[in-house]
Parts: sequence; structure tokens; C-alpha cells
Amino acid sequence: IIENADVLRRRLEQDGHRFQTETDTETLVHLIEESPGETLEERVIAALDHVEGTYGIAVVAEADRGKIVVARRGSPVLLGVGDGEFLIASDASAVLGHTRSVVYLNDGDIAVVTPDGYRVLDLEAREQDRAVDDIEWDLDAIALGGYPHFMLKEICEQAETVRSTLRGRLLAADGTARLNGLNLTPAECNSIGRIVIVACGTSWHAGLVGRHVIEELSGIPVSVEYASEYRYRRQLRVPGTVTIAISQSGETADTLEALRAAKATGSKVLGLVNVVGSTIAREAQGGIYLHAGPEIGVASTKAFTSQVVALLLLGLYLGRRRGLSVEDGRALVAHLLALPELVERTLAIEPEVRALATRYADAPNALYLGRGLTFPVALEGALKLKEISYIHAEGYPAAEMKHGPIALIDENMPVVCLAPRDAIYAKVVSTMQEVKARGGRIIAITSEGPDDLSRLVDHQIAVPAAAPLLSPVLTVIPLQLLAYHIAVLRGCDVDRPRNLAKSVTVE
Repeated sequence: IIENADVLRRRLEQDGHRFQTETDTETLVHLIEESPGETLEERVIAALDHVEGTYGIAVVAEADRGKIVVARRGSPVLLGVGDGEFLIASDASAVLGHTRSVVYLNDGDIAVVTPDGYRVLDLEAREQDRAVDDIEWDLDAIALGGYPHFMLKEICEQAETVRSTLRGRLLAADGTARLNGLNLTPAECNSIGRIVIVACGTSWHAGLVGRHVIEELSGIPVSVEYASEYRYRRQLRVPGTVTIAISQSGETADTLEALRAAKATGSKVLGLVNVVGSTIAREAQGGIYLHAGPEIGVASTKAFTSQVVALLLLGLYLGRRRGLSVEDGRALVAHLLALPELVERTLAIEPEVRALATRYADAPNALYLGRGLTFPVALEGALKLKEISYIHAEGYPAAEMKHGPIALIDENMPVVCLAPRDAIYAKVVSTMQEVKARGGRIIAITSEGPDDLSRLVDHQIAVPAAAPLLSPVLTVIPLQLLAYHIAVLRGCDVDRPRNLAKSVTVE
């Protein structure tokens, strides 16, 4: 996105340039054409000196054949280094079928690629040294593997991806987590006065779960901010602040800029990302990798559950250093070790959810209600439905329904109520009774238990009983499946929904 494209365009038109389109990309082409320099890279560097905005570009020229000049600011770009070939992409999964060796470009880098090799320069044309990294993912991870869509494949992978996020990070005897990548000393852990989580979209929902978990286990106050809003507010310099940037890709533009803004205040900054070598991973001072494997579907599924699990690990890690007893720590470790099997059992409800989807595929609207830990799950379920099926859906705290949304409820409104059998289960049942009294159609996502809700609700999906802190990981899965099957029934492009991108690299 060239923010000053209009200004540049007017100047170029005055100089005699004729434009064929209204795109800011064409403005950049004309600007390079006009810029001084003997080589293509010199002209690109000269042109970019006048550009405001973000870009990830690859430039070729008729007059300088056999060369591609690549430039990056704000948008991710990498070079794949193959056997006798070089590849340019924005994501490692795009080159995995050709090579496992990649060079991640930094903001302000210019790469000059020829058949003989590549050079990396800065905007002053000075040579830069960039390491060659290895992609850890398997080629099978970016193949459909017999599934009709990547989204369904990634939903069904969640038992294994949760297991992978946990692998090697639980210390059963000590009742704690091993998170060496945080780069936090014991003194730093003890001096944390507050945590600020910055994220967007699904990652923001995971952050809301993380707030509850970290406060519950460690007693550290946590705020969760939309990265796009946080970066435009006054940044307060508060000693003892740790900022956590959550992003599946590690390239989300607003989250990256929020991380930089936090770092400028003196905050310790951590990254919680899935992509090794991503910009957030490189600019953070520590963090947690999800190890969830590549997520191809635009609508995030397995990354969300791995983010929640990583935040559970962080809460346990901090809690054990801030007064959580070894007994309570061991109990949580035992619950986490059992979690992958519970996810497998939850995924077995897929045929039941598929049948349920046929009843609601034509609904124009939907309301999702949750409370406590399941309120963020309600937000995530509503987001999944609107992202891929284009049905308008909203998530609300269950108790807030009577402060406005209740006016929307009638016999045509499906209401998804998240009601695991926890300490506030009775409160959510009371909300469902209010919905029933107004004719709403209730889909209850609950946990296995002795009481039967069939007289109250229209449809009931039960996930395995689990410790309350783990309920978001299980209760979100039926909502992912419901959104998926409704979208398929409506003929939507599940993996590439309209107007959306997997990695949002523009502000």
C-alpha cells in the first residue's frame, strides 16, 4: 500500500507519464522508470526513497534481464535457496515443495537475485549479511491428504498440534512448564507488574482466554488490546510491563507495529507465533513457538487452540514462580497431558455437527453467547461463521444479552450457548431459559454430565468433561466444525473466503 500514491501520481503525470490503471502499484512502476541509476537495483532504491507505506515487491525490467530486485517494508518477503534456483515468496509454505532453505528479509532490505546467486542490500546500497534458515515443516503438511479442504484438515489435526505445542514443555514432578525461549530471568519474572497482550482477530480472542488464565494462575494483571488501536494511543511507560504479541504468521502488520511501540516504552516484548523466523519472532526479545505446523486455510483453527495451550503453559510457568503451589501445578500438568486425548474425543462429534449444520445453513443471523472463559470462544465461533459462510453473527457475554441483543431473539434466531459444567453453569442455563421464553432456537455446547438439557434446548452437543481452564480448547471445536459445514452447504470457498487474506500485512 503506497500511502502517498496520489501525490506521486500527480507529479508523474505532470512529468508526462501516462497511467493505465488506478492502482498504487502502477505508480511505483512509473516512479522506478523515472528514477536515476545505472542498474535496476539503483533505480529501485532511488524510487523507494520517495515512497511512504508498506510493500513487498519483486521488480523486473526489460533493460536489465536476468535479474529480479526484491524489496520489503512491512510486508513479509523471503528468498528460497534451491538447487540451481531461487524463489521469492511471502510465506515459507510456498517454497517448501522446492527447498527447505530460506532467507528472511528484514524491513528495508533490497535483494538482488540473479541465476548466479543473490545479494542483500539496505536502502543505502550497503551489503547486508542475512542467515539461511531451514524450514522444519514436512511437505505433507501443505498437502490436502485426502481432505476436501485445508480448513477441515486443520481442524482434524488439532489433537496432534496441541500435543506438539505441549511436547517437551511440561515438568510433571515440579508441576511447572519449561519455556526457555521466554528469556526471562527469575528476577524478571518476579518483577512483572502487568502484562499487555496485543493481537488481532482470532489471536485477540486467544489473548482474552490468556488474560483469564494468567490472572487466575499467577495473579499478574493482564490487559488485552487490539493491536490496531493500541499503537495509536499514548504509550505509557510503566515499569515492570511485559508485552506479548500474538500472531499466527508473525507478520501481522498492526501487531508488529504494536510490538515496536511497546518496545520503545522500555517494555519487555515477547512473541507468541507459529512461523519460525517471522518478523515478530526476530524482533521480540523472547517468546513461545506454537509448533502447530503450516496453517493454509485463511480461517484460523489449529493455531487458535495452540495459542490457548501456549498461554496455559505461560500461566503455569509464571504461576509457579508467583505462589502457585506445587500440588496445583502438578494437577494442571496432568490435565494438560490428558488434553490431546480429549481433543481426539471431541473431534469424534464431527458427524453430529455436520447433521446439525443442515438445519441452520440458511439462517441470516446467529448469536453466540458465552461467559467467563467461554466468552472469547463465543467471539471466535461467531467470527468463524461470518468469515467463511458470510452469515452475520455476533458473540456476546451471556449476561449482556439482556442489555440489547435480547431484542433480536425470535423463532428465526439461532442462539449458540456455551455452557460447560463449571462454576457458572447455572447462570448460563438461566440465560438459555430467557432465550427459550422468547422463542429463540438454542444450540447448547456443553460438557458431559448427568443432567439433560433436551427439554430446554433445540440441539445439544456435549464435549468431554475437562478442567475449567481447558474448556476453551474443547468447546471451540464444535463451533469450528459448525462454521465449516454450514459454509460448505452454502457453496462458499472455505479455504479462501472473499476479501480475506491469511496473513494481514497491511495496516
